[in-house]
Amino acid sequence: MNRFDYVKPQSVAEAVAAAAEPGAAFLAAGTNLLDLMKGGITRPQRLVDVTHLPDLSAIETLPDGGARIGALVKNSDLATDPAFARQYPAVAEALLSGASAQLRNAATVGGNLMQRTRCAYFYDPASACNKRSPGAGCDALGGENHGHAVLGWSDSCIAVHPSDFCVPLAALGAIVEIEGSNGRREVPLTAFHLLPGSTPDKETVLEPGEMIVAVRLPAEAAGFAGHQRYLKVRDRTSYAFAVVSAAAALRMDGGTIGAARLALGGVALKPWRSEAAEAALAGKAPGQAAFAAAAEAAFAEAKPSGDNAYKIDLGKRVVIRALALAAAGTPDRLPALPASPFAPVPEGVLHV
Repeated sequence: MNRFDYVKPQSVAEAVAAAAEPGAAFLAAGTNLLDLMKGGITRPQRLVDVTHLPDLSAIETLPDGGARIGALVKNSDLATDPAFARQYPAVAEALLSGASAQLRNAATVGGNLMQRTRCAYFYDPASACNKRSPGAGCDALGGENHGHAVLGWSDSCIAVHPSDFCVPLAALGAIVEIEGSNGRREVPLTAFHLLPGSTPDKETVLEPGEMIVAVRLPAEAAGFAGHQRYLKVRDRTSYAFAVVSAAAALRMDGGTIGAARLALGGVALKPWRSEAAEAALAGKAPGQAAFAAAAEAAFAEAKPSGDNAYKIDLGKRVVIRALALAAAGTPDRLPALPASPFAPVPEGVLHV
């Protein structure tokens, strides 16, 4: 590691001011940042420790029925909070599928949003990577890229975003609260992460010094609690990043789908919400035909970025399975293997 300054501000305002200096980075649990520093991938000149800041560790139910999650809430605390898991079960299932218990006990909500791609070429300083070194090129384009993007990629970058947590957040219309030198602003989660274009080094809408203070789920999202699942296909069931994942949520209106929410993971450099698939499901009777049409809509713009054409067909099947699970009803308890296609569906469903 390079030498760096370490500062421990006493308020959000002090943290924002300290992080506005060139080369600064926020430090919470550091489950991703410290690995990047040890590998020489990122070399911050100053670490701004925010782990102790007040008012960032609460899980709140808002007066309108929505939820507000402080940026320093631990992943494990959020996933196992009974009221939250009942209102937003796909979020809890995604969190429990995302890492080992040790990591979940350390990792934070804000840090999860900020984690960087696990592309092997990004992690290898000897490889060309436009994300790590703008203008260097992208060795993934002609390399081992079976796990890379099929949606939203460019000739500059074909990496994917690694988060599980962000996928149901995107589906459910989450809002990111951001604090900066010019005050507080709010950004939809679907707009928070950026597609690569010609500037893959610019990963989020955050400006220098800005920090995430909370994530908010609207009250409307709780209306999908009874028919909501997260499904994740990975190279191994135990704590691997998604090859393809899907968060599906339905609001049933008698025997038809009154409204649908669908987002994909492992297919792009951001959580990919498919409004086309949602529109294809609205007003339809749940079943194979409707789910297959939604899957086709979700991947209508997909194209391989190398050796990963299989991801398109796999992704369609994941969408169909996730929608079928959601239509069957949210289980009243999570399966022993959260989000796994191999997990038996527990008996009993959640009705709200």
